[in-house]
Amino acid sequence: MRRILLICSLLVTFIANIHAQYNIERLLEACETALGYQDYVVAIQYCNNIISNRPNLYRAWFYRGVAKQSLGDYQGAANDYDNAIQLNPYVHELFRARAANNLSLKQYGAAVKDYTKAISLQPDEREYWFNRALAKFYQGEIMQSRLDLNGIMKRWPDLPNSYSLMAETYLRENKVDSAKLWLERTLKRNPYDGSSWSVLGRIYLQRNSWSQGNDAFSQAIHYLPKVVNNYTYRAMCRVNLNQLRLAMEDFDKAIDMDPNSFLAHYNRGLLRITVGDDNRAIQDFSFVLRHEPRNLQARYNRALLLDRVGDYRSAIDDYTAVLKQFPNFWIGLQNRARCYRRLGMVNKAEMDEFRLLKAQLDKRNGVQQRWSKAKLRSVRRLNDFDIEKYDQWIELPDEVSTTEYTSKTRGYVQNIKESADLMPMFTLSYHKYRNGLTELSLGNSDVEVFNQNKLVGQSIYISCRRNRLEGDRTSSAFSIQAKLTQQLASYLSPKDRSVLLLQRAIAYMDVYDYTAAQRDLDSCLVADSTMGLAYWQQAVCTMELLKQKSIRGEEQNLLRKKAISGLQIAKKLCKESSYIIYDLANIYADLGDYQQAISLYTQVLLTHNKLAEAYYNRGISYILSNQKANGLADLSKAGEEGCYEAYSLMKQYGK
Repeated sequence: MRRILLICSLLVTFIANIHAQYNIERLLEACETALGYQDYVVAIQYCNNIISNRPNLYRAWFYRGVAKQSLGDYQGAANDYDNAIQLNPYVHELFRARAANNLSLKQYGAAVKDYTKAISLQPDEREYWFNRALAKFYQGEIMQSRLDLNGIMKRWPDLPNSYSLMAETYLRENKVDSAKLWLERTLKRNPYDGSSWSVLGRIYLQRNSWSQGNDAFSQAIHYLPKVVNNYTYRAMCRVNLNQLRLAMEDFDKAIDMDPNSFLAHYNRGLLRITVGDDNRAIQDFSFVLRHEPRNLQARYNRALLLDRVGDYRSAIDDYTAVLKQFPNFWIGLQNRARCYRRLGMVNKAEMDEFRLLKAQLDKRNGVQQRWSKAKLRSVRRLNDFDIEKYDQWIELPDEVSTTEYTSKTRGYVQNIKESADLMPMFTLSYHKYRNGLTELSLGNSDVEVFNQNKLVGQSIYISCRRNRLEGDRTSSAFSIQAKLTQQLASYLSPKDRSVLLLQRAIAYMDVYDYTAAQRDLDSCLVADSTMGLAYWQQAVCTMELLKQKSIRGEEQNLLRKKAISGLQIAKKLCKESSYIIYDLANIYADLGDYQQAISLYTQVLLTHNKLAEAYYNRGISYILSNQKANGLADLSKAGEEGCYEAYSLMKQYGK
């Protein structure tokens, strides 16, 4: 009896351990998927759950570090990477991630050490070699960076980033001609390298070659449309080409992309002065002063504008702030005296005028205060306090355009997005769908009928995964799971169980736990094989699992066929099937059967002629089947209906 009891207890422990291990692996898979969808809040919650139970799993620390780094919590990410590396110091991806995080923290020496360690573990990964050279460049070790780059170019001569960084090293030493030669070599090898066009544009800007600078920055923007300063610098070129309207559009675009851009606000303020838009120029300089209260050039520009629009008291305050720092700035003193007279403050005006008169007499007698050398620098820079250059454009000091090189292999987190990805499948969710800037409630009679069931605690909606979940929505999904698990513990009829299981599967899918969702959907269809919504959800879940797991080609085709079969059954069982047909079209497009996909998307658009996702996906299908004109027309319509990703694709394929 004792032996039997011992064996039973060991067996129970063994099964419990296997189950716990399965749950941990499932949570790690869900965490990977959340990272792939950039839902970092969800990923952190999964990692917290794993770490609290199994703190010895380095992958959980690593994933949480990735999520924190993506959210801008670089110090928190550094702590998590340290823990991951302490648990397993033999995984090169960990050192790569920590090195990139150290670059964000501007800890360049630590980044160099981490890339060196990553190289020792994976010596054939050129990403590590290049980024180490970049870290050395940031650290100011120009010659060491150059030595590394020479080695990289011998081993990987097709890596254009190395040539552009070499150009940056010469630019840092003000050897502009050498930098220009390297950039020309870069662009000869890869004319699509946006960062090299940006560096070349800055060289032309310094040389006052406005037309060439405009062309270079236009190329940079074409290949790197999200780099804010490229728009600002192109605007500066366009001002000098007298293309003022286009310049203003560039400044506006830069500020739309980065509302806190000091560079764009300051230079747009100067342009607004030029075109006589004084009140809005005041707004730009006020913005600059909120962020840099000691910026005297902005202060003086605002003083001139306030003086011009008749706000003399505010102008006097700004003139006074400038004159405290530059008491012999005679033009400012003269302007303040004029403001005092307009306000009737004659005594103060006369005091300023007396100072001016005395300065003129001193000048005649050979006594004159002079600016320091620091104030007479010929190149206007951001930290230059030469107040007499208040009306000149500014550019950022020591700006680096060459970015980190990233290889296509990203370790555990497979988040490689192609430019022509389809919009995701429609599915059931606890959250309404946000298309662009608008939250939409997508109507469907089958969903409405399901929501009227007495066992449905919270309404479900039709959604399309395009935006990340916020913290409160994530917590809501987990609480729904817990509540439904409690309800399922009591005995219910098969019909009732199927309703609860479908709801729990939806909650699991909202937080990317597709394995658990698939299990619930299988049980749901066993309990009720007539539930069309469950077949639909199961097909979507199957396709998501395909992305999540590494499955051989034959198995992938089998799973796609299973998903197609499920959607066809769902189409028969559901009264309204437009979103189901859309999902079916997505699978055919994924299989490369574009004609079938186009036919199905067209069928959807007959009943939903404002469905942006259908236009977008049909547009891609047209383009990939060599029907570019139709494809561009569909992408234009998709953009019209709120699918703004369409415009970047149109730019790519329309050229």
